[in-house]
Amino acid sequence: MKPVYVINGFLESGKTEFITYTLAQPYFQVRGRTLLIVCEEGLNEYDEELLKLSRTDMELIEEEEQFQPANLIELEKKHKPERIIIEYNGMWNYKEMKLPWHWRIEQQITTIDASTFPMYFTNMKSLLAEQIRASELIIFNRCDNVEDLSSYKRNVKAINQKAEIVFEDANGEINSIMEDDLPYDLKASVIELDDQGYGIWYLDSLDHLERYEGKTVRFTAMVLKPKDYPTGYFVPGRMAMTCCAEDMAFLGFACEYDHAKELEEKQWVKVTAKVAKEYFADYQGEGPLLHAVSVEKTRAPKETVISFA
Repeated sequence: MKPVYVINGFLESGKTEFITYTLAQPYFQVRGRTLLIVCEEGLNEYDEELLKLSRTDMELIEEEEQFQPANLIELEKKHKPERIIIEYNGMWNYKEMKLPWHWRIEQQITTIDASTFPMYFTNMKSLLAEQIRASELIIFNRCDNVEDLSSYKRNVKAINQKAEIVFEDANGEINSIMEDDLPYDLKASVIELDDQGYGIWYLDSLDHLERYEGKTVRFTAMVLKPKDYPTGYFVPGRMAMTCCAEDMAFLGFACEYDHAKELEEKQWVKVTAKVAKEYFADYQGEGPLLHAVSVEKTRAPKETVISFA
């Protein structure tokens, strides 16, 4: 199998800079040649000396209809690379990308210009979501003077919960502390979560569980009872629109409750629970686990679906 590395992003999002930086690193000076397939030309160009030093052969494919397995195989035969880097065109739908059967995507990375992110997220959300959804790493660059990075992170996490997100400004990586941006009081004896607060709490718990360990939360939720769950557990959560109406997800954590078997599927409840970090088989490791203090029947909220838009 031929290892492939896909770098996604819209024009001028920093794809070329990222690839250039990677090619220049000592760890990249490995045996064999690299085939770099560039699908659009931006303002920045690749340095010929760097390409030569890193034993990289660059090919340009400007038309989407030319990006097809037959043509890609011809490029592979021409250069006989050990690995392939694809600088993919952000205006091409990633979902439609077809690679030769023996090419295996090892890693996908999306670069985003933080200064233009709101425009693309508003006007080209479906294209952006396809880039983000399968990426392991999301790099927000040019974050200088951007005040609400926490909302950027929430928007991305709503689409891809597992992605690592990095923010960078002119001085390098930003280790952003976003606790002050939370719409609830972490010091309260019971953290009350409204619709917006629930979504933010859920996503923030995935990254900063230490903020919530030992604390008590209260929220309105729908009951989900997975068939493979052990006795005494259920999942209280909310349906969320992560990108568009066709892209829905149920967001919830496992909850230990002595009377779980008495709950009905899709029943609405008011949950008060303590948050812990524990091993749970369904997580395949440690994660947020709720221990119910009380579970009470309640009415469905006015808006049953929460949105990250």
